[in-house]
Amino acid sequence: EEAHRTVLQLAREEGLLVGPSSGANLAAAIGVAQNLKAHGSKDAVVVTIFCDSAAKYLSDRWWQETENDAENWP
Repeated sequence: EEAHRTVLQLAREEGLLVGPSSGANLAAAIGVAQNLKAHGSKDAVVVTIFCDSAAKYLSDRWWQETENDAENWP
């Protein structure tokens, strides 16, 4: 579910059409970055790779937003 929300947010805010694996990668990278920041690391760099595209999901219900998705966007 977190990967799905992240994919929708990337599409909406950044114009990037990525698949669920990339959404999971970004969600995990954000979590790592928040953890590093919480522990006082100012100069840390977190890198992730978007390993899939949304090509397989273009005609799928994957892109339908739910009320729950909209409520969880930052």
